[in-house]
Amino acid sequence: MTHGTQPPQTPPEDAEAAAQGPGRFSRLPERIRPEDTVETRPATVPDPARDTYNPDEWLIRYCG
Repeated sequence: MTHGTQPPQTPPEDAEAAAQGPGRFSRLPERIRPEDTVETRPATVPDPARDTYNPDEWLIRYCG
């Protein structure tokens, strides 16, 4: 570990950002509404034949 007497030098990109001034970060970006960040759609296409009730299904499944 060495201790230098010279002040630290800023990299060129930091010097350019400092030259632009605080205008670059002086305001926040536009607000995004939560409604615009969510997309809703069904996970699968509903199948009407699958959701019908069959009272004799247990007979077919277990006895047939």
